[in-house]
Amino acid sequence: MSESPKGPELEVRRKGNEQGRIGHGWYARYRRSNFAGSERRRLHRGGHICRQHRKGRSFKAETGIHVFKWDVSDPDACAAGIAQVESELGPVEVLVNNAGITRDGMFHKMSFEQWREVLSTNLDSMFTMTKPVINGMRERSSGRIINISSINGQKGQMGQANYSAAKAGVIGFTKALAQENAFKGITVNCVCPGYINTDMVAAMPEKVLQSIISGIPVGRLGHPEEIAQTVVYLASDAAAFMTGAVMTINGGQYIANG
Repeated sequence: MSESPKGPELEVRRKGNEQGRIGHGWYARYRRSNFAGSERRRLHRGGHICRQHRKGRSFKAETGIHVFKWDVSDPDACAAGIAQVESELGPVEVLVNNAGITRDGMFHKMSFEQWREVLSTNLDSMFTMTKPVINGMRERSSGRIINISSINGQKGQMGQANYSAAKAGVIGFTKALAQENAFKGITVNCVCPGYINTDMVAAMPEKVLQSIISGIPVGRLGHPEEIAQTVVYLASDAAAFMTGAVMTINGGQYIANG
């Protein structure tokens, strides 16, 4: 990646996702980071894709970062949306694929609709969001793609066959795409958060939440900012030699090597 990039960064959300506070956190962290002026300009000119109007307006008012809306499971909407972003703001140089929803249930009781909704948002979005930007990155010989997976994509989780399958697929996608594009100066990496203090986790019944925390060796939930710092690093020039990596951030709850 060049020292003076000019394009926007995109962080993906969809209504009902569990990633909102993580996405907000990495933007906030990016703003506070000690980057060169050119990198700060890239952030302030950047784009943020958000399906939740009210949160989107609040985010824009707070940060000054542009907000765009579309459904990440719709390939035509993604292509049109990214074309709009690039027309208004310039080429996308950093893409953070952060969309995620849950439709939990034991597999023998799971409907195909529950399966399909999760796979289309959590895994198909890797294609629908990355495909419109990858050729531009290859032409410029520069780019950062950061995919957000999950601890449950590494270890699996009872009652989440759909979610675990999708998030495991994100890891495989990351590794394959990294190999295909490394020689073009594009890095592709994956972050696997454990249980983070997001709105979705906070809404769990207290007994369930305490049971989860008791299984985390550090004895607490993660903070969105802790994930954000990793994303910021992977988006920076300092991470130019890192690609195809799986960053496990879960307080020791599950220790994995990729």
